[in-house]
Amino acid sequence: MRRRERALAALDPVMARLIEAAGPCTLAPSHEWQPFEALARAIAHQQLNGTAAARILERFTALFAPASFPEPHALAESTDQQLRAVGFSYSKIAALRDLAAKVHEGIVPATTDMHALDDAAIIERVSQVRGIGRWTVEMLLMFQLGRPDVLPVDDFGVCNGFRLAYGLKGMPRPRALAEFGARWAPHRSLAAWYLWRAVDLAREKKLPPAPRAPRIALKQTRVRAAAGKPRKTGKSVKAGKRVAKRQAGGKRKRRATRS
Repeated sequence: MRRRERALAALDPVMARLIEAAGPCTLAPSHEWQPFEALARAIAHQQLNGTAAARILERFTALFAPASFPEPHALAESTDQQLRAVGFSYSKIAALRDLAAKVHEGIVPATTDMHALDDAAIIERVSQVRGIGRWTVEMLLMFQLGRPDVLPVDDFGVCNGFRLAYGLKGMPRPRALAEFGARWAPHRSLAAWYLWRAVDLAREKKLPPAPRAPRIALKQTRVRAAAGKPRKTGKSVKAGKRVAKRQAGGKRKRRATRS
């Protein structure tokens, strides 16, 4: 890891200052879970805080005791009512069942088989599971398989860390960040970890001063008015009402005169 840090620092002076400020990287893959368990836990955590998801997972694993975590075939034998009772929504139940089916079919390979596949192949296969997107697979690659060259450009923390470390006025577009981050290959997982740390350093007021910001595309923060349709302000709306009121009054007077 220290050799990787030195290699990344040599590729980018901003990264070099960030590495010096944040200290040694502690990113280490966990081989505790097979892909089925890691992905099932990821599904459980979607759109929930960590505490709520942990409670649901505790009740879920208790259904299959004494096993520490259910196997795909065991999940297939459970009922929707049982899974609803532990706290899963119907959409998450469908995602879990699809995950179990795709593990059984071999679309989602076991860890030993994943080691023979490149990152793109794993993302293509695992993201076929309902409710599993690219970001979730990238977290699997980084934290379960220990892949060294993954840059999750859709991750809010990575984008925000890049904004802070490089002095941008807004959040980078994912494609722009991917193009800029190509210079960090083959150490992009390490770069992502340090961009996460940049957010912590900024909060602690320890982030190194940003250099001149690079020229890259930023996300738009304002919604433009529809083309050809001028945006109405409060004053223009009131003026329009007054005009309409006068026109209506004129029509009533003309009708009264004719009668």
